[in-house]
Amino acid sequence: MSRQFTGWHMATILVAFFGVVIAVNFTMARFASSTFGGIVVENSYVASQKFNGWLDAAKSQQALGWDAVTAWRPDGRLAIAVTGAPSGTRLTAVARHPLGRVADIPIAFTDTGDGRFLSHEALPEGRWILRLQLEQGGRQWRREETLR
Repeated sequence: MSRQFTGWHMATILVAFFGVVIAVNFTMARFASSTFGGIVVENSYVASQKFNGWLDAAKSQQALGWDAVTAWRPDGRLAIAVTGAPSGTRLTAVARHPLGRVADIPIAFTDTGDGRFLSHEALPEGRWILRLQLEQGGRQWRREETLR
């Protein structure tokens, strides 16, 4: 003898289905809001007004012909080889955690000669966004790269 499918059965199915959908949405929203560590830009309109200036700065930077290669040594320190920049160029860097869970870490370097720099202290293991800046005679070169 088969049981009859009633309105109560359909109501139970609908409540269960939408209950699962709502629970998944709340869970995903909680994960999204708890792991995003910052704002890409504070005001997209202002950023759009500055965009052409950023492009001009990038062209000027590219015209310098400077470049840098970063290596993460086994002892945790960073070794950076700079090419194309004149001697006396100053290197600064800041390591930023991608999710913003750890405070930014300013990194100091020692110039070891021939365009090579070595960080004073080790960078903790993990994923980092490294912001490099080279300065010499009022000219600047910047780059951001991900370290793992």
